[in-house]
Amino acid sequence: MTVRMIDKSPSAYDYPLLLKNLLQTPSVHTRHKEIVYAKFRRHDYREFFQRVAQLANGLAALGIKAGDTVAVMDWDSHRYLECFFAVPMIGAVLHTINVRLSSEQIRYTINHAEDDIVFVHDDFVPMMGQIKDRIDRNLRFVRLMEMDREPDDTIDFAAEYESLLAAQANTYVFPDFDENARATTFYTTGTTGSPKGVFFSHRQLVLHTLSVMAVLGSPVVQGRLHRDDVYLPITPMFHVHAWGIPYLATMLGTKQVYPGRYDPEVLLRLIREEGVTFSHCVPTILHMLLSHPDVEHIDLSNWKVVIGGSALPQGLARRALELGIDIYGGYGMSETCPVISLAQTDSNLPQDSIAEQLNIRCKAGLPIPMVECRIVDEHMNDLPHDGVATGELVVRAPWLTQGYFKDPEQSEKLWQGGYLHTGDIATIEESGYIRITDRLKDVIKSGGEWISSLQLEDIVSRHPSVSEVAAIGVPDQKWGERPMILIAPKAGQTTSEDDIKSWIEDSVTRGEISKWAVPERVLFVDEIAKTSVGKVDKKSLRQAHAG
Repeated sequence: MTVRMIDKSPSAYDYPLLLKNLLQTPSVHTRHKEIVYAKFRRHDYREFFQRVAQLANGLAALGIKAGDTVAVMDWDSHRYLECFFAVPMIGAVLHTINVRLSSEQIRYTINHAEDDIVFVHDDFVPMMGQIKDRIDRNLRFVRLMEMDREPDDTIDFAAEYESLLAAQANTYVFPDFDENARATTFYTTGTTGSPKGVFFSHRQLVLHTLSVMAVLGSPVVQGRLHRDDVYLPITPMFHVHAWGIPYLATMLGTKQVYPGRYDPEVLLRLIREEGVTFSHCVPTILHMLLSHPDVEHIDLSNWKVVIGGSALPQGLARRALELGIDIYGGYGMSETCPVISLAQTDSNLPQDSIAEQLNIRCKAGLPIPMVECRIVDEHMNDLPHDGVATGELVVRAPWLTQGYFKDPEQSEKLWQGGYLHTGDIATIEESGYIRITDRLKDVIKSGGEWISSLQLEDIVSRHPSVSEVAAIGVPDQKWGERPMILIAPKAGQTTSEDDIKSWIEDSVTRGEISKWAVPERVLFVDEIAKTSVGKVDKKSLRQAHAG
């Protein structure tokens, strides 16, 4: 087949898909809308544009240039939003550090990402002080602060954020460059071993933003995000760019509210006082909010909430609907930027049938525009979309990460057969709705955080009384899952549940693993169930201990 190329004028502008172009609409239409940071600051979009330019000039003054990497350790704030744009827009790479990782994991990611400078909130200075001397690169630091307090003298700061911006001009001509340039990097810890770097280009972030805008703007009412909404993210900005919605909210020019550190009383106050109408979070955060006594005194009937990170439980969804919340699920993963599907309801769905509403809203949903989804067997053969057949969900979309940073072996596994492998088992119905039924990986998800079962097993196996160990995730009403440890002791040896928990807590103190890994239960058994090939049978263990 011969494909005829389009002729174009030699002087035509070859428009690159760069993050700077997302700012064109709000700069014209919604300059008066506000960006709010908890109780600390509020300003309009005109000042936001100026601050982005000041940050770009400040980075240049610190010697940051295209290709360098700027890392951020901050709570959800206006500063983070400014970094989302200014850092990639000068051609540098933004590394959003997961502040919930252990100190040793954070040290690894800083080294692996080849960070040149780190913006550090005062709350994280003690942690950084513990690891900075063991970082391979000659790092510089910028202080992020809310209150006038003395900085920890273990770090020699090159600048303080607000002072840095105040000293700079409030205009900057952001250049054009290759749209495929890397814009962001962050690290996922869903499997055993060291965290893996996931990265995205300007082109991928722009296309993801446009597609999510299309799907969220399509419904007449349900689940819709529009220019007059008030947006409050309750997903950390270090986690897949807060699901990419800050880019979309900024492009639309909506009022944005950033809460800082998550506190249920603060979040509910902001929802009430700022008139929040659109949010997204993991189920445990919503459960925390709906369990707080203040919720009884707030009208939530205008609040739309997307739930991701793990499945939306029907009990939680029912409670939200009873409070008037427009709640629905979505699906994605770090490697998918992340949104792949959303469980928006059809306008023909009976509004008075809670059962039918829950049946749709609690699924992974329909693929958003430009996403191709398949369920396949181990040989990549397609399985029927009949709502019964189950297989691994594999996907294609123009914004999926092209691999893991500096890890060709794992990148090849991720994209085996030309599709991104999610590692999740799913069914796809004739209607196109996706339902996740299981995981290939044995990762434990607790409170939106991922814990490696193999790493946890490795730590427990070092205990002198342990012969065999298995770590599994068991259902938990508050956190989604919590780790459970099964131990077969060595012959003639005894230990206790408290002793094992203390052993794991020592590893948390040493920075080997997250505090979320300390289990709720430790069970001592004569032997641990195995498969026919001698592997620990985690599927049967989860089934046996699910109650």
